Amino acid sequence: MTTIAGELFTLMLMAFALGMDAFSVGLGMGMFRLTKRHIFKIGVTIGLFHVWMPLLGMVAGRFLSEQFGAIAGYIGGLLLIVLGVQMIWASFKEDETSVITPVGKGLFIFALSVSLDSFSVGLTLGIYGARTLLVLICFGIAAMVLTWAGLLVGKRVQGWLGTYSEALGGSILLAFGLKLLLPL
Repeated sequence: MTTIAGELFTLMLMAFALGMDAFSVGLGMGMFRLTKRHIFKIGVTIGLFHVWMPLLGMVAGRFLSEQFGAIAGYIGGLLLIVLGVQMIWASFKEDETSVITPVGKGLFIFALSVSLDSFSVGLTLGIYGARTLLVLICFGIAAMVLTWAGLLVGKRVQGWLGTYSEALGGSILLAFGLKLLLPL
Protein backbone atom coordinates (compact mmCIF):
# COMPACT_ATOMS: atom_id res chain seq x y z
CA MET A 1 0.00 0.00 0.00
CA THR A 2 2.00 2.89 -1.29
CA THR A 3 0.00 6.04 -1.95
CA ILE A 4 -2.54 7.34 0.52
CA ALA A 5 -5.20 7.66 -2.24
CA GLY A 6 -4.71 4.05 -3.31
CA GLU A 7 -4.69 2.86 0.28
CA LEU A 8 -7.82 4.89 1.06
CA PHE A 9 -9.65 3.39 -1.94
CA THR A 10 -8.61 -0.14 -0.96
CA LEU A 11 -9.59 0.40 2.68
CA MET A 12 -12.97 1.88 1.72
CA LEU A 13 -13.70 -1.21 -0.41
CA MET A 14 -12.73 -3.49 2.48
CA ALA A 15 -14.75 -1.38 4.92
CA PHE A 16 -17.74 -1.62 2.58
CA ALA A 17 -17.31 -5.40 2.32
CA LEU A 18 -17.18 -5.79 6.11
CA GLY A 19 -20.02 -3.32 6.61
CA MET A 20 -22.28 -5.34 4.32
CA ASP A 21 -22.44 -8.00 7.02
CA ALA A 22 -23.73 -5.40 9.48
CA PHE A 23 -26.08 -4.10 6.78
CA SER A 24 -27.60 -7.52 6.09
CA VAL A 25 -28.02 -8.33 9.79
CA GLY A 26 -29.45 -4.83 10.28
CA LEU A 27 -32.05 -5.60 7.62
CA GLY A 28 -33.21 -8.54 9.70
CA MET A 29 -33.17 -6.49 12.90
CA GLY A 30 -35.21 -3.83 11.11
CA MET A 31 -38.34 -5.87 11.85
CA PHE A 32 -38.13 -4.89 15.53
CA ARG A 33 -39.92 -1.73 16.53
CA LEU A 34 -36.97 0.59 16.98
CA THR A 35 -36.98 4.32 17.59
CA LYS A 36 -34.62 6.56 15.63
CA ARG A 37 -32.68 7.11 18.85
CA HIS A 38 -32.24 3.36 19.27
CA ILE A 39 -31.20 2.97 15.62
CA PHE A 40 -28.60 5.71 16.18
CA LYS A 41 -27.28 3.90 19.29
CA ILE A 42 -27.07 0.56 17.47
CA GLY A 43 -25.13 2.11 14.56
CA VAL A 44 -22.67 3.86 16.86
CA THR A 45 -22.11 0.69 18.91
CA ILE A 46 -21.42 -1.40 15.81
CA GLY A 47 -19.16 1.34 14.45
CA LEU A 48 -17.14 1.29 17.68
CA PHE A 49 -16.81 -2.49 17.55
CA HIS A 50 -15.57 -2.12 13.96
CA VAL A 51 -12.85 0.17 15.32
CA TRP A 52 -11.72 -2.00 18.25
CA MET A 53 -11.73 -5.38 16.52
CA PRO A 54 -9.49 -4.40 13.58
CA LEU A 55 -7.23 -2.49 15.99
CA LEU A 56 -6.70 -5.68 17.99
CA GLY A 57 -6.18 -7.58 14.74
CA MET A 58 -3.65 -5.04 13.46
CA VAL A 59 -1.62 -5.25 16.66
CA ALA A 60 -1.54 -9.05 16.35
CA GLY A 61 -0.78 -8.79 12.61
CA ARG A 62 2.20 -6.50 13.14
CA PHE A 63 3.55 -8.91 15.74
CA LEU A 64 3.15 -11.86 13.34
CA SER A 65 4.76 -9.89 10.54
CA GLU A 66 7.80 -9.16 12.68
CA GLN A 67 8.05 -12.79 13.82
CA PHE A 68 7.35 -14.64 10.59
CA GLY A 69 8.16 -12.19 7.79
CA ALA A 70 7.00 -13.08 4.26
CA ILE A 71 5.01 -16.16 5.28
CA ALA A 72 2.73 -13.92 7.34
CA GLY A 73 1.64 -12.19 4.11
CA TYR A 74 0.48 -15.49 2.64
CA ILE A 75 -1.39 -16.25 5.85
CA GLY A 76 -3.12 -12.87 5.61
CA GLY A 77 -4.18 -13.49 2.00
CA LEU A 78 -5.44 -16.96 2.89
CA LEU A 79 -7.40 -15.51 5.80
CA LEU A 80 -9.20 -13.06 3.49
CA ILE A 81 -10.02 -15.85 1.03
CA VAL A 82 -11.45 -18.06 3.79
CA LEU A 83 -13.44 -15.16 5.23
CA GLY A 84 -14.79 -14.21 1.78
CA VAL A 85 -15.82 -17.78 0.96
CA GLN A 86 -17.46 -18.13 4.38
CA MET A 87 -19.49 -14.94 3.84
CA ILE A 88 -20.60 -16.07 0.37
CA TRP A 89 -21.49 -19.53 1.72
CA ALA A 90 -23.45 -18.06 4.65
CA SER A 91 -25.40 -15.78 2.34
CA PHE A 92 -26.91 -18.76 0.52
CA LYS A 93 -27.75 -20.85 3.60
CA GLU A 94 -31.35 -21.06 4.73
CA ASP A 95 -32.47 -17.97 6.63
CA GLU A 96 -32.26 -18.48 10.36
CA THR A 97 -34.33 -16.16 12.50
CA SER A 98 -32.26 -14.33 15.07
CA VAL A 99 -33.20 -14.58 18.72
CA ILE A 100 -30.82 -11.75 19.59
CA THR A 101 -32.57 -8.43 20.04
CA PRO A 102 -30.51 -5.25 19.66
CA VAL A 103 -31.16 -4.12 23.25
CA GLY A 104 -28.92 -4.31 26.34
CA LYS A 105 -26.64 -7.37 26.28
CA GLY A 106 -28.18 -8.37 22.95
CA LEU A 107 -26.78 -5.20 21.38
CA PHE A 108 -23.24 -6.12 22.43
CA ILE A 109 -23.66 -9.71 21.21
CA PHE A 110 -25.03 -8.34 17.93
CA ALA A 111 -22.16 -5.86 17.58
CA LEU A 112 -19.54 -8.48 18.41
CA SER A 113 -21.02 -11.02 15.99
CA VAL A 114 -20.92 -8.63 13.02
CA SER A 115 -17.46 -7.29 13.85
CA LEU A 116 -15.53 -10.53 14.39
CA ASP A 117 -14.56 -10.69 10.72
CA SER A 118 -13.00 -7.23 11.00
CA PHE A 119 -10.49 -8.71 13.47
CA SER A 120 -9.27 -11.10 10.76
CA VAL A 121 -9.05 -8.32 8.18
CA GLY A 122 -7.24 -6.15 10.74
CA LEU A 123 -4.78 -9.00 11.24
CA THR A 124 -4.06 -9.04 7.50
CA LEU A 125 -3.76 -5.24 7.33
CA GLY A 126 -1.39 -5.30 10.32
CA ILE A 127 0.80 -7.82 8.52
CA TYR A 128 0.96 -5.52 5.50
CA GLY A 129 1.57 -2.37 7.57
CA ALA A 130 -1.57 -0.41 6.66
CA ARG A 131 -2.06 3.02 8.25
CA THR A 132 -3.84 2.29 11.53
CA LEU A 133 -5.83 5.52 11.89
CA LEU A 134 -7.02 5.35 8.28
CA VAL A 135 -8.18 1.74 8.76
CA LEU A 136 -10.05 2.53 11.96
CA ILE A 137 -11.81 5.59 10.55
CA CYS A 138 -12.84 3.81 7.33
CA PHE A 139 -14.05 0.67 9.10
CA GLY A 140 -15.88 2.49 11.90
CA ILE A 141 -17.70 4.96 9.66
CA ALA A 142 -18.62 2.37 7.02
CA ALA A 143 -19.99 -0.08 9.61
CA MET A 144 -21.97 2.63 11.37
CA VAL A 145 -23.52 4.06 8.20
CA LEU A 146 -24.28 0.65 6.67
CA THR A 147 -25.87 -0.51 9.95
CA TRP A 148 -28.10 2.56 9.99
CA ALA A 149 -29.02 1.95 6.37
CA GLY A 150 -29.83 -1.71 7.05
CA LEU A 151 -31.98 -0.91 10.05
CA LEU A 152 -33.83 1.89 8.26
CA VAL A 153 -34.48 -0.08 5.08
CA GLY A 154 -35.48 -3.04 7.28
CA LYS A 155 -38.66 -4.87 6.37
CA ARG A 156 -39.16 -3.75 2.79
CA VAL A 157 -36.25 -5.45 1.05
CA GLN A 158 -34.87 -7.83 3.69
CA GLY A 159 -35.62 -11.05 1.83
CA TRP A 160 -33.90 -10.05 -1.41
CA LEU A 161 -31.11 -7.63 -0.50
CA GLY A 162 -29.97 -9.39 2.70
CA THR A 163 -28.65 -12.44 0.85
CA TYR A 164 -27.00 -10.52 -1.95
CA SER A 165 -25.36 -7.88 0.26
CA GLU A 166 -23.49 -10.51 2.28
CA ALA A 167 -22.47 -12.34 -0.92
CA LEU A 168 -21.17 -9.05 -2.37
CA GLY A 169 -19.10 -8.38 0.76
CA GLY A 170 -17.69 -11.91 0.65
CA SER A 171 -16.77 -11.54 -3.03
CA ILE A 172 -14.83 -8.35 -2.34
CA LEU A 173 -12.84 -9.97 0.50
CA LEU A 174 -12.20 -13.06 -1.64
CA ALA A 175 -10.85 -10.86 -4.45
CA PHE A 176 -8.50 -9.03 -2.06
CA GLY A 177 -7.26 -12.35 -0.67
CA LEU A 178 -6.51 -13.63 -4.17
CA LYS A 179 -4.73 -10.37 -5.02
CA LEU A 180 -2.48 -10.78 -1.98
CA LEU A 181 -1.62 -14.39 -2.84
CA LEU A 182 -1.19 -14.08 -6.60
CA PRO A 183 1.35 -11.68 -8.11
CA LEU A 184 -0.95 -9.87 -10.57
